[in-house]
Amino acid sequence: MEMCFKDKVAVVTGAGNGLGRCYALELAKRGAKVVVNDYGVEAGGVGSSPAYATQVVEEIRKAGGEAVPDFNSVGDEVSSIAIVRTALDAFGRVDILINNAGFLRDKSILKMTTDDFDAILKVHLYGPFFLSRAVFPSMRENAYGRIVMVTSTSGLYGNFGQANYDAAKLGVIGLMNALKEEGKKYNILVNAIAPVAGSRMGIGLFPPEIMEKIRPDQVAPAVTYLCSDRCTLTGCIITAGGGFFTRDWITQGAGLFFGQGTVTAEMFADKLDAVTNMDEARHYENLLEVTLSWLAKTAIA
Repeated sequence: MEMCFKDKVAVVTGAGNGLGRCYALELAKRGAKVVVNDYGVEAGGVGSSPAYATQVVEEIRKAGGEAVPDFNSVGDEVSSIAIVRTALDAFGRVDILINNAGFLRDKSILKMTTDDFDAILKVHLYGPFFLSRAVFPSMRENAYGRIVMVTSTSGLYGNFGQANYDAAKLGVIGLMNALKEEGKKYNILVNAIAPVAGSRMGIGLFPPEIMEKIRPDQVAPAVTYLCSDRCTLTGCIITAGGGFFTRDWITQGAGLFFGQGTVTAEMFADKLDAVTNMDEARHYENLLEVTLSWLAKTAIA
């Protein structure tokens, strides 16, 4: 069954280039009304220009779709609210939010300034928080919502010189985990995409011959599904790139119960292999499941 987004309203941040542009064009092609948000920064988050968002809106309209541009920054609370206001004023509701906007300021920890750290967290973590909070009332009122966080394999597994970016991208997983619990009873599904793509942010990370094989449009199928009526997932991390799709998730090992008596550091060290063994690791849906499992293993309850 073809995925149709007729009468759905989508806000896509950072939609003037690369991945965000692909998401916006694909949703518009399938009938969604799209707010194309892009502050228009260059590499490193410098400057601003309305040209990027305007160009994508023109592409959508020429193809027969509906779209409006928005030039606000996601890294500011007032501006983030204004992005959602653009959608409500133009289309009356918000059904889909893709928190895609971002840039890089890569430096080793010894060279990274507080400003470098703050600038990335404001866009990659605070932005999704501001925007998700702003769209929740419309989604709750309509008993429908799809929110896609953009994480990164860098944040999930670590990368040299990206302490700010990695912290933010793992942070949005925590945000996703909380919001998927809060959204369940309102039919608001919250998931995350970890793109591996030859976008502007990938320049310098991959050699040119690899960049050509990991096109941004190859990530769009997964994001389109996560935004659709057919999506049944929530709290899920999908990694996508170069035609490959998989799921990442956080697991906890079976562990070892030492008992209620005294446990020393030496005892812990002697049993480290058992404590860190992941052969019987499992995934938990929320804090309650983790806590109940812990209580059962320790016989405290």
